[in-house]
Amino acid sequence: MTASVRTHALKQDRTAGRNNSRRWRAGVTSVLTLAAVAGGTLLGSGSADAATIEAKALNIAASKHGDPYRYGSAGPNRFDCSGLTYYSFKRAGKTLPRTAQAQYNKVHHISKASLRPGDLVFFHSGRSVYHVGIYAGGGKIWHAPHTGSYVKLEKIWTKSVYYGRI
Repeated sequence: MTASVRTHALKQDRTAGRNNSRRWRAGVTSVLTLAAVAGGTLLGSGSADAATIEAKALNIAASKHGDPYRYGSAGPNRFDCSGLTYYSFKRAGKTLPRTAQAQYNKVHHISKASLRPGDLVFFHSGRSVYHVGIYAGGGKIWHAPHTGSYVKLEKIWTKSVYYGRI
C-alpha cells in the first residue's frame, strides 16, 4: 500500500468516526438508560399508551446526552431543563407546556412510591418549581442542568422534589 493510499484510508476512517460519533453516543446512552431502568418496569400501573410515551421520551432524552445547555432552548441540539422534557415528550407523541412550572401544573402529581422511569421529577423551593428532569430509574434523572453544562444522567441530589406523570 502506498503512502498516499494509506493517508486516504486514514482520512476516510476519521471522517466515518466523526459521522458515526453521534450515533455511537446515542447507542451508549440508550444502553445506560436501559441499565438504569433494568430493575424497574416501564409498564407499571396505568395505560400502556402512556407507558410507551414515557419510555420513548426517556430514550429520546438519553439520546441527547452531551448536547449543551442553553437557557430558553428546546432542541434539537441545545436544551434548557424544561426544553429537554418538552422536546422529548413532543417527539414521543405528547405535547407538554414549555416551562418547568407549567409542566408541573399540567401533569398528574404522584408519590415517590409510584415513581417509574419516564415520569417527571420537579425540583422546587417552597411552592415554586425551578427545574425538571425525566426519571431514568435508580434515583437518577436525565436533565439539562445549567449554563456551561450539558444533557446528562445524574442522581437526584435533594429531597425537595415533586413527581408527575403524563
